[in-house]
Amino acid sequence: MGRVILHCDANAFYASVECLYNPAIRDKPVAVCGDAEARHGIVLTKNQIAKRFGINTGDAIWQAREKCPELVCVPPDFPLYIRFSRRMRRIYEDYSDRVESFGLDEAWVDVSGPDVDIREGERIAHEIRLRIKRELGITVSVGVSFNKIFAKLGSDMKKPDAVTVIAPDTFRDVVWPLPAGDLLFVGPATRRKLRMMNARTIGDLANLPDDLLKARLGKPGLMLKSYALGLDRSPVMRSDFRAAIKSVGNSTTPPHDLTAPDDARCIYSLLAESVAARMREEGLRARCVTISARSVDLVTCSCQRTLARPTNLSGEIARAAMQLFDERFSGELPFRSVGLSCSALSPDGAPAQLGFLGDEERRIRLEHLEEAVDGLRRRFGHQIVRRAIVLVDGEYAKINPVEDHTVHPVPFYAG
Repeated sequence: MGRVILHCDANAFYASVECLYNPAIRDKPVAVCGDAEARHGIVLTKNQIAKRFGINTGDAIWQAREKCPELVCVPPDFPLYIRFSRRMRRIYEDYSDRVESFGLDEAWVDVSGPDVDIREGERIAHEIRLRIKRELGITVSVGVSFNKIFAKLGSDMKKPDAVTVIAPDTFRDVVWPLPAGDLLFVGPATRRKLRMMNARTIGDLANLPDDLLKARLGKPGLMLKSYALGLDRSPVMRSDFRAAIKSVGNSTTPPHDLTAPDDARCIYSLLAESVAARMREEGLRARCVTISARSVDLVTCSCQRTLARPTNLSGEIARAAMQLFDERFSGELPFRSVGLSCSALSPDGAPAQLGFLGDEERRIRLEHLEEAVDGLRRRFGHQIVRRAIVLVDGEYAKINPVEDHTVHPVPFYAG
């Protein structure tokens, strides 16, 4: 028997959960939206009724209301969505120990076995679909196929509350006529490049010459062609699999634009504290600091710097970030949002070259101090201890870079 892989995708997940908890809005167009006053005012997801009005994920709230004046906008409740995501995962784990999340609302489930063919996979998919509807009150669409790429494609083909099978002997008839943009990892830029090569469907992509694809798209082009040919062999990770961390980062859109270097210094200090705390929690240090900044015209630029030695001290990370900002971005103000990440990670106990200036004792004291602050924040909340620099602006002081930052698992390349 070959592989049998399911991809389960909760339909309009956030909106479905909100409608489940608020029966009064179930028959209305509903969108879960960010906080407009915090300048996060976009549509995160919408229900099927709102979708019929042409509302798209990523629309600004004012754009969505122009399309549908009766639109009901509700704020997101991520703790609730995470709880539902975990309950769905527990159902998937009743059928396999290979369950790999792809965001809060999607997961691959490998149900392969000696007695499991593609039709048995379809039966299991229907059973999962009905269980989630009965036990959780929301719906999922499930794709059934012989690899992860086509299983994901199948779950997107019929929505809501449906099962789609893409079998190994008929996948060309089902998959190849579809637009190339339907294939996982074919984004707008890649779609434009494929169009220039006269490849508009997945079948066209599958039949492009290798040398042309490599010249235009590099190695990712060959990878996409192998997906189109049904040659994806990536495994579904085990439920207890944890991918190696390659970088730790955070970003924020502050309450108002950054118009001066002092604004940037405040925000980068906040971000550096959250990133450094997460590295200490994971027992890591970083050798490279990267900053990004998005202009008011929504153009993003970034740059990075290698440090003299690995660190997880927030002060050292913040100083490196501001040096980069002063050198590269200070003349481009204002900025709408900024980000900071650390990479080139190494374990806490890895050998490191000591400095010749005799400051190791000071750095050790700072590490102990930041670990003590971490303990206070775990017990009493992040805002219990704040640096004086963030109090310069009352609006910035309200930002909580830890609780406002949710990391969703997207480990597709982990294998």
